Amino acid sequence: MSYVFHRTALGGLPVAASGQGAEIIDTEGRRYIDACGGAAVSCLGHGEPRVLEAIQRQLSTLDYAHSSFFTTEGAEELAEHLCAATPLPLEKVYYVCSGSEAVETAVKMARQYHVERGEPQRRVLISRHQSYHGNTLGALSFGGNPGRQKPYAPLLLEQRKIEPCFDYRYRQAEETPEEYGQRAANLLEAEILAAGPDTVMAFLAETVVGATSGAVEAAPGYFRRIREICDKYGVLLILDEVMCGAGRTGRFLACEEEGVAPDLVTLAKGLGGGFQPVAAVMCTSAIHETFAKGSGSFVHGHTYSAHPVACAAALAVQKVIRDDRLMDNVTARGADLAARLGARFGNHAHVGDIRGRGLLQAIELVEDRAGKTPFDPSLRIGARIKREAMDLGLLVYPGAGTVDGTCGDHILLAPPYNIDAQMVGEIVDRLGDAVDRAIAAL
Repeated sequence: MSYVFHRTALGGLPVAASGQGAEIIDTEGRRYIDACGGAAVSCLGHGEPRVLEAIQRQLSTLDYAHSSFFTTEGAEELAEHLCAATPLPLEKVYYVCSGSEAVETAVKMARQYHVERGEPQRRVLISRHQSYHGNTLGALSFGGNPGRQKPYAPLLLEQRKIEPCFDYRYRQAEETPEEYGQRAANLLEAEILAAGPDTVMAFLAETVVGATSGAVEAAPGYFRRIREICDKYGVLLILDEVMCGAGRTGRFLACEEEGVAPDLVTLAKGLGGGFQPVAAVMCTSAIHETFAKGSGSFVHGHTYSAHPVACAAALAVQKVIRDDRLMDNVTARGADLAARLGARFGNHAHVGDIRGRGLLQAIELVEDRAGKTPFDPSLRIGARIKREAMDLGLLVYPGAGTVDGTCGDHILLAPPYNIDAQMVGEIVDRLGDAVDRAIAAL
């Protein structure tokens, strides 16, 4: 009997005993290629000695100090490293422990920013359907994942949302990708006008959508138009890069490739690589100066913010990524992954789309490829593929409700940044077998 309240009460889970590189080994000795990093977390795989050494060194000197009393060398050096890692004008870092906390912190920061500027009427946040921003009640309200929201609907905040920028599902046949990007972005302006421009404080979006829709990139020009609209109406742009940031797409921030600078950006997962719980909000100096010249204090905080051991671990992870030039490997192996997925699933009768960037990629599963018809949700095809993959020694991240929150399935892949080409091939081979087994068993 387990005394743990597990995510599922329907059956036991294997017990993870150790991790080596890209693999997790259970107590029965079975090895699993961790092709999704749990939830796109383990960017260095498991057991990186330089990170373990940094954690041990920090524990031997200082285990905890509350951020209202002290800063630490690790927190200061990590912030400097993060700001130097991107060419974008993001010059301050606020630490928390999870992606959900980072999103709520960014939203609260946006709200207080407007209050400090004498615009307390700005209270409306606009986000997108088919997005995921976290699992606390606030972050869940900001997201667009109906399956996760449904049990808690009476408790959630009312929010304004627009359609996602989702080419495979939303672009019309006569539109070019660029035309679609402009149309999708213009929905934000219409929503701002409907809400009242002087009431809107921020727009929140994932640069590359992660769990809810599965590695969905925006159409060309979408975020540049979004930035123009935000600037026009004095609305802050918050980009959620909890999953796609910290090198996952081949650049430190995915938005660098979009040619767009956000006002605030959230990071987690690849920030600390799973070695410690850590997340962050990065913001511009203009936002920080508004606080500094106003009340002088951000009315927010968590007990474990800027935890010394978490900051030391994250700094070590980021140094490994830099020193080993792993973002170059993300780009190269991402190209390999896209090519292998295309070769294995490009003509597959039940794979409608292959998409993503760098080492964040997905396949969308369909019952009918020509009509893009999703499988009946009751079949839970993604969960079936996950089980088959585990039997084959592969860990993948399934998603349901891909199309509209109810229908649609995808499989997300997010392997470690230091993966090699041979392992990429093994991942795709095992995934192909898992997909075929799951569909054959229907």
